[in-house]
Amino acid sequence: MPNNNHKRRMLAESARSPRPAALATPPRGRRRPPELPESAAGAGNARPAPGTGAGESARRTRQQEAAGKPERLHKLLANSGIGSRREMEALIAAGRIHVNGEPAHLGQTVSPGDRIKVNGKLVQLRFSDRLPRIILYHKPEGEIVSRNDPEHRPNVFTSLPRMSVGRWVAVGRLDFNTSGLLLLSTSGDLANRLMHPRYQLVREYAVRILGDLPDDARQRLLDGVELDDGLAKFASFQEAGGEGANRWFRVSLFEGRNREVRRMFEAVGVVVSRLIRVRYGPFVLPPSLKRGQVYELAEAEVKKLMVDFGMAIAESGRPPRRPRSA
Repeated sequence: MPNNNHKRRMLAESARSPRPAALATPPRGRRRPPELPESAAGAGNARPAPGTGAGESARRTRQQEAAGKPERLHKLLANSGIGSRREMEALIAAGRIHVNGEPAHLGQTVSPGDRIKVNGKLVQLRFSDRLPRIILYHKPEGEIVSRNDPEHRPNVFTSLPRMSVGRWVAVGRLDFNTSGLLLLSTSGDLANRLMHPRYQLVREYAVRILGDLPDDARQRLLDGVELDDGLAKFASFQEAGGEGANRWFRVSLFEGRNREVRRMFEAVGVVVSRLIRVRYGPFVLPPSLKRGQVYELAEAEVKKLMVDFGMAIAESGRPPRRPRSA
């Protein structure tokens, strides 16, 4: 027979032990409930990490509340570099975007805890509490400014800094055989403003031509030449040295239609042998930035640009990021 003292010890220990129904957290090694959002499961924000004090836990809670402001879905997707606002609205209308397992609807707002899928793929988004990033890229000839190319030519995006959230959005394009300054941002909204005609941002190019350029042809380029997609003219036209087959000019215009500079010269019977973009709006191609390299703007420069373009600035709460070149 069992010892009576042993039985009494077992009863006492049972009385001191918590009942299973009163457990506040699942036993170690237990899997998370399937309904828990993947974003929360990955971030581990539901409870403080081991060894975290109450003060740090409170600070994390305040940060989560500050970052939890709902935002319009189509705007958030565009700002995260998934596509333009119009493209996102079209995908929403087509039922190809889901929020928490349900089809999204136009005008819907979402918060950081929501699970958003685009074409069945879970995406991570940049909420507006994070400051956008902007880089200057010295594009070499032989790269295309597109992720989708039937010819599978090299594209600029393989040379850019990688990101875990969002993607780079190009501010305009440069054709395959054109080099020079290319701006890219993580904010689709900012990129759209930099491209919008109402801001009248100048694009300046260095152009090398084959052969001579008669005075009347030069005047036609300033007055305007008719292209397939309408009238086009240069805002400025200056000689930049060279002779014979290496004559250089500096030209500028306030729009960015496809191959516009080349087509304008072709309209007056002149062939462009080399084309380099040296300026876009307030940005000039840095002389020290070699082809294939990038330079990232400092946060103070990004904030100033956003103010200039009438965009609200949300404090990110992150340490300042130093400008980077690679």
